[in-house]
Order: sequence, then structure tokens, then C-alpha cells
Amino acid sequence: MKFITIKDLIAQLKNDLIGKDSYRGVTLTYSWLANQFGHFSLGFIPTILIYKVLESKTKLSHPELWAAFGVWGAWILFELFNFLWPLLFKKESKRKALGAGKYTFQPAWINVTFDTLTDLVYFGIGAFAASLTCKPNDGMVIGLIVLILLVTYPFYYWYTTKMFLQNADYPFQLRLSQWNQQIKEENKAAILNFLSHNEPGKHMLLFGSRGSGKTMLSVGIATESSIKNNSCSYVTAVKLLCLFYENEDNPPITKPGAWSWRNSSLLVIDDINPGGHVEGDILSAKQFYNILNNLACGELNKKAIKEKSIIWVMGNEDPTRHAEERWETLLENIGIEKSNITTVNLDVV
Repeated sequence: MKFITIKDLIAQLKNDLIGKDSYRGVTLTYSWLANQFGHFSLGFIPTILIYKVLESKTKLSHPELWAAFGVWGAWILFELFNFLWPLLFKKESKRKALGAGKYTFQPAWINVTFDTLTDLVYFGIGAFAASLTCKPNDGMVIGLIVLILLVTYPFYYWYTTKMFLQNADYPFQLRLSQWNQQIKEENKAAILNFLSHNEPGKHMLLFGSRGSGKTMLSVGIATESSIKNNSCSYVTAVKLLCLFYENEDNPPITKPGAWSWRNSSLLVIDDINPGGHVEGDILSAKQFYNILNNLACGELNKKAIKEKSIIWVMGNEDPTRHAEERWETLLENIGIEKSNITTVNLDVV
């Protein structure tokens, strides 16, 4: 398993803070920094404005304190409403992706709560900093120092978490709770069981026709693993076939804290077969195994696949050809126990 070190974090900060985003593009870490600066500003600017009004229009003592705590209190109430609304008053969504109006997979509410509390601390830092700008106060200095100390761990956690997400190279951003298509309860239980296991070597064969949501589901599952700070990777089957011939266990990577497919803890292999109206396997299990087990890197490839967890995103299959069993056989030939192989078919609802 690959971990992101302090050195990696500093290197990513350097990349985010130095240079123009119009030239290099915007990373998830850069977006998170901009978001927190926005929270700081939404605490800072209103506090300055309200202080000016209170100072000139009222006779309140310590208007800088009234302004700071008033603004911070207002944001606390807003975030409380923003957090509780989907819990208590969630209405049916008209969005296609959430057409059922209910969560298929429950959001990670503890993670959402932690994110909300982090935002509130940044609001408070902005308000307290503005109060000190308006008029120095020893109590506010202490309060600001306390908030900065409180935000140290959340900053490290969220910034490195964004690094785990962006280094996975997902094609889009999606939490598992945002996937809300029809699925059998036993398949849902199998997915949750797959996600709950921390030990490597678990494999999921995810079958489904075009439009069944199999790619979205695989990215959602892997995203939850990335948020737990596991090193995940997304790759299409065609690209992986090329990577099977790389004879370096750790090829040169320029991104701070990044990893290769071989040393990731969870791998998503997408587009193994197209599904839809395309009949038959474009890439059969036998072809896949022959390329995987090439003379140059076969043993290294088999070892990597055996030791990591993988989501195999397949197409729809003809049950009369027993295609699912053939892919299970491939995994067993590599040395994976049958008990570590889970099959989920999204076409069966």
C-alpha cells in the first residue's frame, strides 16, 4: 500500500501555489484550497462590513466581537440547515441519476459531518482574523490560535485525501451514495461487504449491459476506498494490456505521492467488454490471461493481481455461454481463492 508522506504533501502544495492554473489546469487539491479560502473570505469580509456599520451606527461596546461572532453564528446556522435538510426533508429528486428519490447506498454521514465542521472552522478563522484587523483583542488572538490549531489535522486529512482521489485517475467524481439505480438487495450487500474488507485480494466481477451504471458504480466504490486513504487506480482494459509489458515495479511517476497500478491497493479495470448490442467477447478471459502471462512480466503481473483487490467491469453476458464462470476460472488460475471472488450482475434486478 502506498502512503502519502509530508514530503509528497509539500510537493503538491508547491505545485498548487506556484504557477498559473490557466496553463497547468486545476487539480482537486487546488480546488480544495480555493474552497477553503472562500470559506475564510466569507467569514472575513462580512465581519469587516458589519463592524463598520456597528461602529458608526450603534453604541455597542466591542463591535468587533459582535460582528465576528454574529457572522460565525450565522454560518453555523446555515451549515446546520444545509447538513440536516437532506437528512430530515429529502424530497424526490428529478435528476435522472437519483430518479428513485431514495439513497441506494447511504452517504458516509460521519465523513460529511467532518467536512461540515472543517468548513465551520475556516469560517471562524476568517471572522476572528477580521475582528483582529478591526481592533486588536487578546481574547480573539487566543481564539484565532485555537481555531488554527484545530484545523491543522483537518487540513492534512482533506488535502491528502484529495491527493488520493486525484492520483487514482478516475474519469469523473462520484460518491457511492450518488449512484441510485436499481439493484438486487443481495448484490447491494455483496458490494458493501466488498467495501468493508480492508485486507487485499478481494475481487468483484461487475457485469451489466450498457446504461446499467456499472462504470459509475465501480468509480463510486473505489472513491469511498480513496476517501479512506487507500491507494486506488482506475484503468481501462486496453491500457492495462499495454501496462502488462512494463517490467518496472515502480515506473517513473511525476505526480507527488502517486503510484502505479501494481502497487495500488484497489484497482478498477473498466471496459473489459462493451456490452449493449455487441455480441460475444471482444476480449475473452483466455486472451486476457495470455497477454497478462507474457514472458517478460507474467509472474510480476500475476503476483500484483493476486495481492490486490480489483473491480472487473464487464459487459453484459449470455448466460448460456457461462461467461461469468470463465472469468472466475481465470482468477482461480492466477491463484485467487474462489471465496475471494464476488459476482454482481446489474442486469438482474
